[in-house]
Amino acid sequence: MKQPLIWANAHLFLSLLLGASSLEPHLGAQSAPSAPAVSVPAASIPANPIAIVPLDSRVPGSAAMVTGALQVVGGRAFISANGTVTSGASSTEVSLPQRGMLRVCASTAVKLAVDSSVPAGETPGLLMAIDHGAVEASFATGRNADMILTPDFRILIGEPGTANVKVRLGQGGDTCVDNPGTNAPYVLVTSVFDGSVYRVQPGQRVMFQHGSLHEVVDQEKEPCGCPPAEVKGNDFPLAQSEGLTPLPPAAATPPAHPGKGTATAQPLVYNAGDQAASAASQSATESAAASPAPAPPPAPHHKKSGGLFTRIGHFFRRLFGAE
Repeated sequence: MKQPLIWANAHLFLSLLLGASSLEPHLGAQSAPSAPAVSVPAASIPANPIAIVPLDSRVPGSAAMVTGALQVVGGRAFISANGTVTSGASSTEVSLPQRGMLRVCASTAVKLAVDSSVPAGETPGLLMAIDHGAVEASFATGRNADMILTPDFRILIGEPGTANVKVRLGQGGDTCVDNPGTNAPYVLVTSVFDGSVYRVQPGQRVMFQHGSLHEVVDQEKEPCGCPPAEVKGNDFPLAQSEGLTPLPPAAATPPAHPGKGTATAQPLVYNAGDQAASAASQSATESAAASPAPAPPPAPHHKKSGGLFTRIGHFFRRLFGAE
């Protein structure tokens, strides 16, 4: 595989792109036409643009701003050699003529340039530079490799295969690279600082933590491309599916006996004095209940009649005349 000069001159390209940003004409809301795009004669369309970007905010996939060496025709910006595409709240669909598509994710700016050293008749490699956000590159690879440049890495995309590469930059230099598909291209990641190299295999999704090729999550679970579109309508779809949405207000309960007023619940009131008096009264009641009851008066004593020995005594007294 031929490695083009864009590989060796990546830093130079980036410096030119960053340095030229202050000189580029700005196309924001003023560039978008006030009316829907109309058909334009083919003669007025620039020849061999490297990218075509929709500008009408009413058209899905339009850019928030486009700057650089370009021409606006029929509500679209035709970038001839270099330029910057900035997305707003939604992704921008950038057409790459005879190549494919580049999706610039929401809140992302990508700088585009081509390798001018490629001989005439060949399709030059495309340089895509980002310093935040995410991009999704879906295009056919060619003889001259393409490159995604980040603050920490040079990500080379070469033949064979069809590119569907996704790159996302996170906090602290975390860089996610996804090379999906069985016909995925050759993807080589090189550190701009120490020259270390890592090849992302076909079907592999990798997270390079802290901008280092030595801290690699080999099978990253989170997607590397554009975040999913927000679901509108139901703010809490999961809560609704799980039965966690607020219940409707309960209807008022009618009175038990129609025509009669319902009893009003007494408010709960706490008074320390009432509590002390109640406690003293309860203590006195408990003390009275716990004291022993007075013993009943003794039953009246009844004189018992004489027994056997008493009768014998009376007999002897009568016998001897004692009675």
